[in-house]
Amino acid sequence: MARVTCASLQARKEAGEKITLLTAYDYPTAKLIDESEIDAILVGDSVGMAVMGRADTLSVTIGDMVRHTRMVSRAAQRALVISDMPFLSYQVSTEEAVRNAGRLIAEGGAHAVKLEGPATQFGAVIAALLRAGIPVMGHAGLTPQSIHKFGGFKVQGRGSAGRASVLEGARGLEEAGCFAVVLECIPADLAGEITQTLSIPTIGIGAGPACDGQVLVLHDILGWGATRFSKTFHDVRGGIAQAIDAYTREVRQGDFPAKEHCYK
Repeated sequence: MARVTCASLQARKEAGEKITLLTAYDYPTAKLIDESEIDAILVGDSVGMAVMGRADTLSVTIGDMVRHTRMVSRAAQRALVISDMPFLSYQVSTEEAVRNAGRLIAEGGAHAVKLEGPATQFGAVIAALLRAGIPVMGHAGLTPQSIHKFGGFKVQGRGSAGRASVLEGARGLEEAGCFAVVLECIPADLAGEITQTLSIPTIGIGAGPACDGQVLVLHDILGWGATRFSKTFHDVRGGIAQAIDAYTREVRQGDFPAKEHCYK
């Protein structure tokens, strides 16, 4: 089956077809996701929270992202692979941003990168990445790398000023050349307005059903700590816990390994 591209996502928006994304951080889960014919896999800096046990995403490094992106890209034969640019990988200088994004593409095997923040701050970075041939996905609303500025993981875009700020931020990312924009933790009606306003796809996470597509953290949909805007689609966590309990019990009782598990 043909590889999904940035152009593919644009075509889906124009056709009114919903776009599907999930996060993945390793080869086996990325392979399962890819086989499901999902449109895109986001190698998120959420790996810091979902896999590394950290309180936020801020300590995730470019080395971490290259490593996890490489695992995912080896598995993904169809899905578009988008890799997050972690904190301080693009904020210091344009040159450093291009170098780090280039690593995610050349070493990690990503097809595109995502960065957080408005074009008023990072327009020059986005332009430089595009000149280097690297597609860029934007991210507006709640941007987790800015949680200290926001005072925590809080809904953005409430009130007239907040609403205008998120809307203008999303417009700016489109004008800067982003092929899509993630809208995180904003009121559903605002996300709908932005989706109608922009010509590029909007991908919601905690932004309601009107977005062109949705993205969730894989661990959340499997029952490993779902947030309010997520849903446990299947309680894999419970099944794994049962398997571990059964294994422990059988080993202690001497039931495992049995004859069929032994070599002659």
